[in-house]
Amino acid sequence: MKATELRNKTSVELDTELNELKAELFKLRFQHATNQLSNPMQLKRVRRDIARVKTVIREQELAKAGQDGGSKA
Repeated sequence: MKATELRNKTSVELDTELNELKAELFKLRFQHATNQLSNPMQLKRVRRDIARVKTVIREQELAKAGQDGGSKA
């Protein structure tokens, strides 16, 4: 998943995507702990996808705050 694809999504879609990724990471961790995970690199991919989604969510929050004209000092 690329950040440019994520930037085209709404905040609700991003929240849904984040929850799905967290659930996937949870399952992958259990599979890894029980030696059922065939490709451990999936853990890295999902963690990075979560970071990308969180980054885009934060960018949207900052853009919205900038449009409102208020800065917290």
